[in-house]
Amino acid sequence: MAHHPRTNSGLPQQQRGPGTQKPPEWRNTMTPRSYVKSASVVVTFAAIILAGTLSSSPRMRATDNGDDDSNESRVQRGLDIAPVHLNLDGKNRALVGLGSYIVNAHVPCNECHGAGPAINQFLTGQNPYFGQPAVINPAAYFGGGRDFGAIAPGAAHIISRNLTPDKTGLPVGGHTFADFVQIMRTGADLDNLHPACPTGIVNGGCVPPPFRADLLQTMPWPGLSHLTDHDLRAIYEYLSAIPCVAGPAKPSDLPPPLQYAFSVLHNDCF
Repeated sequence: MAHHPRTNSGLPQQQRGPGTQKPPEWRNTMTPRSYVKSASVVVTFAAIILAGTLSSSPRMRATDNGDDDSNESRVQRGLDIAPVHLNLDGKNRALVGLGSYIVNAHVPCNECHGAGPAINQFLTGQNPYFGQPAVINPAAYFGGGRDFGAIAPGAAHIISRNLTPDKTGLPVGGHTFADFVQIMRTGADLDNLHPACPTGIVNGGCVPPPFRADLLQTMPWPGLSHLTDHDLRAIYEYLSAIPCVAGPAKPSDLPPPLQYAFSVLHNDCF
């Protein structure tokens, strides 16, 4: 049998009639850019399908809800790294552990809420900045007292507060959880530590404009305000479990620029 080459019309060349015109040959008109664009669409579509598949899987849903092994590992890690003895009586262990993880590993709050510069928060001979094993001084842990200097020339020095629980068992010097949430969400200075300076007058006990005297200065509450309610509850629970730090016994125990802050540094532990 003779072999007849075929055209795109599917008819042998010899069978085309006289009026039959040669059909145009098919050409690949896609440019490299078209290939890339088409490939991008395919990849994007595949990514959407994959994301939908993962988000619908039980493991992914568990991760979203914080109800998986990784959440428990954060709780346990928080309990392991707490630098002080924790009083867990009547407290939620999981919240205490998570709170410790947040304030000790994620946002190292003691760097500001310890006494003096952050480098001084460690025991002598156990300072990691000197290449030594890190051990935080438990006697000053979260006791406050770091001096950030005057907020403006001649104005009040900004001092970190004592966050440990007082004799009531409430942290941050006896503040309730509602108080704590308000402080963290809005930066409100519920202690009214430094009033606004009178017009045209600046002294070591007041805050001049444009600074707001009713707001905490230096503390990074604008960023911390985005923590979830669950995170704030965990931090508060942890602060309730750490030991009380009494701080200075009387104002004269503090340097003159810090004496005005005695009320937020001293704690009645008993």
